[in-house]
Amino acid sequence: MADTVQGLLLAHAERDTAGLRYDERTWTWREVVAGAAARAHVLRAMADEERPLHVGVLLPNGPEMALAISAGAIGGHVTVGINGTRRGGALASDVRRADCQVVLTDSAHRPLLEGLDLGGATVVDTDAVAWPALVAAAPTTTDGFPVATTTDTFMLIFTSGTSGEPKAVQVANFMVVMAGSVLVDKYGLGPDDVVYCSMPMFHSNAVMAGFAVSAASGAALAVAEFSARGFLADVRRHGATYLNYVGKPLAYVLATPAQPDDADNPLRFAFGNEASDRDIREFAQRFGCSVWDGFGSTESAIIITRTEETPAGSIGVPFDGVAVYDRGTRTECPRAEYDAEGRVTNLDEAVGELVNTQGAGFFAGYYNDDEATAERLDGGMYWSGDLAYRDADGFVFLAGRTDDWLRVDGENLAAAPVEQLLLRHEAISQAAVYAVTDERVGDQLMCALVLREGATLAPEELAAFLAAQPDLSPKGWPRHVRIAKALPSTATNKVLKRELRAQGLATADLLWSRGERDHVYAEQVRSKP
Repeated sequence: MADTVQGLLLAHAERDTAGLRYDERTWTWREVVAGAAARAHVLRAMADEERPLHVGVLLPNGPEMALAISAGAIGGHVTVGINGTRRGGALASDVRRADCQVVLTDSAHRPLLEGLDLGGATVVDTDAVAWPALVAAAPTTTDGFPVATTTDTFMLIFTSGTSGEPKAVQVANFMVVMAGSVLVDKYGLGPDDVVYCSMPMFHSNAVMAGFAVSAASGAALAVAEFSARGFLADVRRHGATYLNYVGKPLAYVLATPAQPDDADNPLRFAFGNEASDRDIREFAQRFGCSVWDGFGSTESAIIITRTEETPAGSIGVPFDGVAVYDRGTRTECPRAEYDAEGRVTNLDEAVGELVNTQGAGFFAGYYNDDEATAERLDGGMYWSGDLAYRDADGFVFLAGRTDDWLRVDGENLAAAPVEQLLLRHEAISQAAVYAVTDERVGDQLMCALVLREGATLAPEELAAFLAAQPDLSPKGWPRHVRIAKALPSTATNKVLKRELRAQGLATADLLWSRGERDHVYAEQVRSKP
């Protein structure tokens, strides 16, 4: 097995098996490597040789995106994933901060760049006639490019930005190779398989758990834009045997009406992050596949994996050095203690921040952001910003981000356990728990719910459901309930709670509230934000 992404792709250069699929078209691996090499030659010719070649990609999931990432590997330059949901000054800042010499885009996204200060970056519209002409005229040889090493940066991938401005993570070659190789070995994948990747390819999940798996195994990479309704048709059309996901896509798919033949498909494995226990179980049953959910950030400094013994609600067992710390005291938090109803009785003490006590782990720092890097590596440990607690056996339970810590009636409360509890209700597809300001002091707990397609939920039904949950803390009853059609989210399906908090009770969605000392929900008069 090669130890760089460049080496992985070059190993397939003479293969005539399928390497890339999109819509109704298929490219062989020979065509993929040749096409990537041609693009790398064109980009090298555009570059200022006195500066490192960083190529931004502001593209949707499609052949040009996949070939652009491959071109970075073959040509030995750094590909920069640009988030297509960013706008204006924020988008321009990402391009400048990453020192992009060139930005590849398409006709749909090019208007987003017009009039922006991109630091002198050359913008290339891959839909215009000039680009395919340049590529067609370029050599397809893979000779003459810099030889990549394991520690060279393969990509700059921005964090999702759910709790602040996105930061560009330096992703080394060895990280991509390791991630892909581990998953290939885990699932026994090979050239006859098809990797279905509908997660945005500017994000680490698509690169580490999609693109890398294809490159390491020789399986075809089938790229698509995610669609809950189109998911199964895509899987069948491409013959997909493996897929990656991040965030809520399993919930989105499960929210669509089930069909009797859903399990009649080639899919065998789904791997990803952040799905609920219920969605993992139901997706596996409905589509007849194995679902494995892990935990890891773009920085790759905190890795947690599920085992067969992982209890309900837990994300698994941490790698060596990963622990839960109190940031104030810089000491490890005590393990969670439970009462007879399964409630954590020492939440204040047990909840802390997930850290890597051994240092940065695989985190190579944020590009052009020493201050943010230093904050992450405070005191020689990596601080993730994720709240969690561990049980007596060492299993990790997420409690949310550091801004998901609520203070209700003088008691600390974590958002994630309440969200998991709400998802036990069969009508609820998604749940977000967050704080709104109490009119007197502290916080009131509010939740935004998205129902499954065709499902209904009445205020008295929700109250009866909550009353029947023995492990729900008395402080965990939402004061306000918002029934939303959708939740604000990032391009990687992570809920933007800061937007929900900012909106508070000012929403046009259906809103229920209960009294301060009762559990009776009543519909409130709607007000527009």
